[in-house]
Amino acid sequence: MNELQDLTALIRANTPLIVIETQDEARAVDLFRQTLSQVWRALYRWTITEGLRRIDMDREDEPEGPPDASAALQAMRQASQRGVYLLLDFHPYLGYASSQRALRDLIQRRHCLPHVIVLVGHKVELPPELESMAVRFSPRLPDATALQKMLREEADGYARENGGRRVEVDGDAARQVLRNLQGLSLSDARRIARQLIHADGALNADDLPQLTRLKFELLNRSGHLHYEYDTARFADVAGARRLKRWIEQRRAAFTGNVPPGLDPPRGVLLLGVQGCGKSMLAKATAAGFGVPLLRLDFGTLYDKYHGETEKNLRAALASAEQLAPCVLWIDEVEKGLASGGEDGGVSRRVLGYLLTWMAERKAPVFLVATANQVQDLPAELLRKGRFDEIFFVDLPDADTRVEILRVHLARRQLPLDDLQLPALAAAANGFSGAELEQVIVSALYTAHGDQRMLDTELLMDEIRNTRPLSVLMAEQVGALREWARERTVPAD
Repeated sequence: MNELQDLTALIRANTPLIVIETQDEARAVDLFRQTLSQVWRALYRWTITEGLRRIDMDREDEPEGPPDASAALQAMRQASQRGVYLLLDFHPYLGYASSQRALRDLIQRRHCLPHVIVLVGHKVELPPELESMAVRFSPRLPDATALQKMLREEADGYARENGGRRVEVDGDAARQVLRNLQGLSLSDARRIARQLIHADGALNADDLPQLTRLKFELLNRSGHLHYEYDTARFADVAGARRLKRWIEQRRAAFTGNVPPGLDPPRGVLLLGVQGCGKSMLAKATAAGFGVPLLRLDFGTLYDKYHGETEKNLRAALASAEQLAPCVLWIDEVEKGLASGGEDGGVSRRVLGYLLTWMAERKAPVFLVATANQVQDLPAELLRKGRFDEIFFVDLPDADTRVEILRVHLARRQLPLDDLQLPALAAAANGFSGAELEQVIVSALYTAHGDQRMLDTELLMDEIRNTRPLSVLMAEQVGALREWARERTVPAD
């Protein structure tokens, strides 16, 4: 049954109280108008600004009586024929005992006709005694046909406003726009489509990044997700050759062309020494798949009120699914799932919901989790099957250190020909990528202060004066590398 048939069945059954949570009031009203062709009832709409109006089919009568809640309830009680009453944003007035009692009398049909009362609002919270009497109805999101019709309407509207100039449409881009608009309400989809069309009078591939950003800003009202605009290319990341090849082999399957007998790739866990490029690899993974990158900040999820943390996680993951296909990056996942026991079990419940979502999600959301402290990771997260693969990002070898130096020098437009990169890389044994970058930064400050050119000698001095993490925390780094040797796949 479609939503119109479902709604018609509720009206035919004289359901006394229906609750609809939606931001698209106009569509809710239109749905009830469409039901009148199947089951006749007098249809009314109430707002605090206009009061009660009869709106059967295309008519819209003058308001009946004063625009207050008690007058509307009294009019329903005295009505001479059965009706459907759409009460928009009425639920705040149920805080008054008189309004609540009057509504309960109507629901229980005490001295009145069997009306159908519908509470419509963005979020409708009812007192417990009314909640047990209510039926909640959720309008379905528009399908591809409805979205295509909306795009045509917006294109026609642009032409009318611009002297008949037609919108330039790229067929492939328009189909991608339609796919990306699915999961939104019709009003939200229309708002985005209108902005894309009126920006330049065209729908083409250049609109796709803007569409993703607009959709993200619309869906991420909670602020728990961050849209990463600056994603790195794999070419910008030194080393990690095995991980790069792994991503490239699965790109087609993730973007929709899944080979028979296979499931789309679901995610990877990146373990490694701090400063060795795990965050850069997470960003590059999104670029490798050609999809947006979202970062989930666990710190913003936690709330002092019972149940709110889990609710925040559910909202964030639901937003990520609506933005699919995408890569969801959870940085330093061990800190968000620490299970010390002093938080009343919140971390365990968060972990439980995250694991359930990882196993059951249907949307193409590729999860990239990064971690530094393997001993803090819950055993349930490391179990085979949670991630497609666990990669270890180790300290770079000599060839990779040369490549890292080359990348950071080229990014700063510094000359490479006069520098002895192999010698510098050999001297920097045990340095992470972040430490090599800092060597270049420190040497540049020294060169600027001494008013001289950057050369191999300056860089070599900075390397000698730096104590890398592999020396400062030798025991911890050594233990992590030893643990990963037989348990993970090397990223390089």
